[in-house]
Amino acid sequence: MVMRTRQSQRRRQVLSRERIVETAIEVLDAGGEGALTVRALTERLSTGAGAIYHHVGNMNELGQAATETVIADALPWPVASGGGAGGSGGAEEAGETGGAGESGKAEGSGRAGKAGESGRAGKAGKAGGSGGPRERPEDRIRAVALGLYDAATEHSWLASRLAAQLTREPWGAVTPRIFESMGRPLRDLGVPRGDWFTTTSTLVHYVLGATSQNAQAADDVPGGAPPDTEEVRAAFLDTASRAWRDLDPEEYPFLHDIADQMRAHEDRAQFLAGIDLILAGVTASRPR
Repeated sequence: MVMRTRQSQRRRQVLSRERIVETAIEVLDAGGEGALTVRALTERLSTGAGAIYHHVGNMNELGQAATETVIADALPWPVASGGGAGGSGGAEEAGETGGAGESGKAEGSGRAGKAGESGRAGKAGKAGGSGGPRERPEDRIRAVALGLYDAATEHSWLASRLAAQLTREPWGAVTPRIFESMGRPLRDLGVPRGDWFTTTSTLVHYVLGATSQNAQAADDVPGGAPPDTEEVRAAFLDTASRAWRDLDPEEYPFLHDIADQMRAHEDRAQFLAGIDLILAGVTASRPR
């Protein structure tokens, strides 16, 4: 009787909603959206379809839960806030999130384009650190942006899921969290209240656009992201760079001049440069 009870407990643990969601993420990472089926889950979990549906209503709900889990792990939360104009929050929230921005800055320099570093900016933000309430809003924004970027780099299916939830279900769990994470530090930068939505949307759409582009590039490689991804990428950029250099320099002088820059660029550094350009515009246009 005791043995049966222990076996039942282990079985319930394996078939918990959390375990099913974790397995769904594994399936998505391995094969993409098309791989997430009831059959794939039942085979991995050694159970029946009824047990799966007992914990999740349907496969769409499971996909949403997988997205929410990855985003929750990637983003620092609650977002540190200086309690800027018209806002709430303050030192106690800031103290909980600590070094997210410092982590974002560290990850942004010298490690560009490495998928293996993915997710660390956001996870470090959750762990806390030395930033505290004095942490700059710009650093918090970079930490959030890098958390999303790295998560989408690690999980190639995530970008399309984020875009779908943003456009089709902005009231779901993911979109509010992303907007809150981006919006609070933008507010603290002194962005006028009337521009909060537009400015935050601009940043969010830039992040999703960049992550979608990188995810699509990974999907174009047979098998998703094989061990030689860096070599494949380098070969692709070399081919593209040579093609640009071979163009008529009188007809395409600009492309001819930046061909080598394109070949040498690193995706993650380029992504962060785009964030900095947006932030520079935000800072320059705010009331003085």
